Amino acid sequence: MNKEQAAGNWDIFKGKVKEQWGKLTDDDITTLEGHRDQLAGHVQKRYGIAKEEAERQVRDFQQANADLFRN
Repeated sequence: MNKEQAAGNWDIFKGKVKEQWGKLTDDDITTLEGHRDQLAGHVQKRYGIAKEEAERQVRDFQQANADLFRN
């Protein structure tokens, strides 16, 4: 994947995350760049939900958007 593809992939990812979890701020999403594994923690914090629920939501999101999580 070249640099332009990676940047485009990140832009699509950000848009889909904001659609799914509208309470996440732009700062939250910027912090995630390169650290997608931290998404569940941000979801948990913003929505005040249990860690397991946040992880389930992120897992479901990843499965629904598998093309965005390929390296």
